[in-house]
Amino acid sequence: MIRHRRAARAAALVVGAAVIGVFGLASSASAHVTVNPREATQGGYGRVAFRVPTESDTASTVKLEVTFPDDAALASVSTMPVPGWTAVVEKRKVNPPVEVHGSQVGEVVSKITWTASATAGIKPGEFQEFPVSMGPLPEVKQLVFRVLQHYSDGNTARWIEPPAADGTEPENDPAPVLKLLPAAGEGTPANSGPAVVQQQEPAVTSSEDGGDSAALGLGVAGLVAGLAGLALGGLAFARTRRRAAPPAA
Repeated sequence: MIRHRRAARAAALVVGAAVIGVFGLASSASAHVTVNPREATQGGYGRVAFRVPTESDTASTVKLEVTFPDDAALASVSTMPVPGWTAVVEKRKVNPPVEVHGSQVGEVVSKITWTASATAGIKPGEFQEFPVSMGPLPEVKQLVFRVLQHYSDGNTARWIEPPAADGTEPENDPAPVLKLLPAAGEGTPANSGPAVVQQQEPAVTSSEDGGDSAALGLGVAGLVAGLAGLALGGLAFARTRRRAAPPAA
């Protein structure tokens, strides 16, 4: 019975440590500035949001600078109002011009800067999204945005490191990345990217469920064994009392 209990406790501790590790890694990996959703379709317009969490325990995020990639021109970028924040859009000249709906456009967006009012900073433990609409999205595999996140104490987080050639996210200061999928009918189905994610997620879930079930099964087995031992002990004690009791007069 003791062995069962120890095994159940050990299994539960192992599962608990694994779950904490998984969620701990997920939290640290998602703590930087990201773009959501992380995929869009080439040639069209996309609505995305830059999601900005405040990592500091004492300072608020008061300014955000998002620099657009130099090798992928975006002629049309519109910002959505964010209460308490002002947005300034900067442009740069391009040659040759970019064609948008049959017209030649000689300027593209190079940077957007959001600045908070005195009371609108992103406080510790909070996050804010900054939505934009942009397009036409170029026929490239991805857009890498360089982001500077300014804090009220004067510190600046620099999310500027692009992914590796194999798509692996850098360990430090990863830049937000928007993956661009070919339009339907251009050789790759438009939903090919999400399909890969949908196939991978159940595998992780089943593994975690299996670990939890194993720990629960061991715990139940130990409990059943303990109850059985108590029952047998009670029966043996009752029999001993009956045998030792003096005959009635």
